[in-house]
Amino acid sequence: MAETRDYFAGDPRTNRERMLAGDNYIADDPDSMVEAQRAVRLTNQYLAAYAEDAAAARPILQDLIGTLGDGAEIKPPLFVDYGSYISIGAGTFINYNLTALDVAPIVIGRDCQLGPNVQLLTPTHPIDPRMRRDKLESAKPITIGDNVWLGGGVIVLPGVTIGDNSIIGAGAVVTKDVPPDVIAVGNPARVIRSVSEVNEVMEAD
Repeated sequence: MAETRDYFAGDPRTNRERMLAGDNYIADDPDSMVEAQRAVRLTNQYLAAYAEDAAAARPILQDLIGTLGDGAEIKPPLFVDYGSYISIGAGTFINYNLTALDVAPIVIGRDCQLGPNVQLLTPTHPIDPRMRRDKLESAKPITIGDNVWLGGGVIVLPGVTIGDNSIIGAGAVVTKDVPPDVIAVGNPARVIRSVSEVNEVMEAD
């Protein structure tokens, strides 16, 4: 078996500090493990409490999510790495089975609509097979603008930004940035038209 390289020679930072900086790290930091376990506990508490009283469950969600805007709603179950690196704007609605892996920050704007089974995936892994074998990973932030609609089953990959008012069709895999005010569909997602074009057709009808 090949000996593991010292990838961090001369770097005094902890793996958690490397993670937060967006650099390669190994997911063995004890503080990160404690925070991840806290997220598991809170997501399960939120699911159980929501089943009895959605309003009474909200303080648990507020404790889990880093920033939760007024009137923002998430239907459980949901799955996060930490929760504390997620920001959700006011008036946003998120349907069942959100997976938001917030190794890097995830920012969701105001008045967004996220369908069921959406995945927001910030973690990524090296192309080099030896580095993957040695358990290195990193993450890139995801940003979703205001008034964005993600259809059911949309997957957003690391480092992607989706502009204000855009719509991503159900099942799309978003691999690169999407500009504002457009509709994108498919795998990989591609822009098929602007929102204004659709509005013009509807007004003409």
